[in-house]
Amino acid sequence: MGKLIIAGIGPGGAAHMTAACREALESADIIAGYTGYVDLVRPLYPEKSYLDTPMTGETERCREALQLAQRDRKVCIISSGDSGIYGMASLIFELAEDYPGVSIKAIPGVTAASSGGALLGAPLGHDFAVISLSDRLTSWETIAGRLRAAAQGDFAICLYNPGSAGRRDHLRTACGILLETLPPDRVCGLARNVGRAGEDTALTTLGALEKTTVDMFTTVFIGSSRTRVIGGKMVTPRGYRNG
Repeated sequence: MGKLIIAGIGPGGAAHMTAACREALESADIIAGYTGYVDLVRPLYPEKSYLDTPMTGETERCREALQLAQRDRKVCIISSGDSGIYGMASLIFELAEDYPGVSIKAIPGVTAASSGGALLGAPLGHDFAVISLSDRLTSWETIAGRLRAAAQGDFAICLYNPGSAGRRDHLRTACGILLETLPPDRVCGLARNVGRAGEDTALTTLGALEKTTVDMFTTVFIGSSRTRVIGGKMVTPRGYRNG
């Protein structure tokens, strides 16, 4: 029986990969993924065979990985962060019905909300919402509705995919929606290139965030009404004190 493992590689550096992820990569005959993520892994396993496709080739990539596994190859398909959070796991499981006999296993990874949040402090210490600003697969009307609901629910908010070459105004528009409910002095944070060269963080406010330039390697954090800056770190209290 062929075997396909869906692994989240975390932010991309070896230090943030789980032991289970490293084991999956080491045991694989073929490592598949988006070209940018494959390039992060290739130096660690130069002897492996690779299947990589551009960002828009997800379905083709997953089908090829399943076909290879169906031919009794051990395939590991990778996503950045966690494979089940905006990753390849859901698509693989959707397509798997067409490839009987393939054993599929998903391995969790360190998602950007966790890795970026750790750099900033503890911005997600209580209830939070994760929302992607990419409208490639989700309508902007749906994204806007989710932003309004999260703001009205007083969640801390983590924004994935806040900007790219083709989405330069998405963060500004999102901030405008949030400012319908939230005050401009709401504590916010940015984490960029987590675990990679150029890693950087910044604390700001929602009003200033509206004018900030970001890219697809940036994760944005917007605090709840209880979030504050403590010792230079962004902290959302978990709701109670010990002792």
